Amino acid sequence: MGRIIALDYGMKRTGIAVTDELQIIASGLTTVDTRTLLDYLKEYFSKNEVDTIVVGEPKQMDNTPSESEALITPFLEKMANVFPHIPVEREDERFTSKMAFQTMIDSGLGKQKRRNKGLVDEISATLILQSYLNRK
Repeated sequence: MGRIIALDYGMKRTGIAVTDELQIIASGLTTVDTRTLLDYLKEYFSKNEVDTIVVGEPKQMDNTPSESEALITPFLEKMANVFPHIPVEREDERFTSKMAFQTMIDSGLGKQKRRNKGLVDEISATLILQSYLNRK
């Protein structure tokens, strides 16, 4: 069984989380510059078996797509061409950034570390992945 990888796609940075081989535990992996995301994924997939890619789906409170969905759609098309054998699923990502920030506070991280937007993105990807696992 391969891993499931989750992406919190952003204009500048993308947070990445991954499961263990048994697809039970979601853990933050890293944050990468979005411009290099496909290259990072190619390298990661060459070394790890991945069954599914979960991409956060930003929605408004009324369930309509948020503005950032316009950035994600072209990336999803590129990804489908580069990795046609790996299914892509979407997971609602509403409030994940706020929950990630609260998680940082609750875990006792100081103000300096809470300013690390990359860490927020990585935690957000982990929350997206955990939500997907819970739903699955």
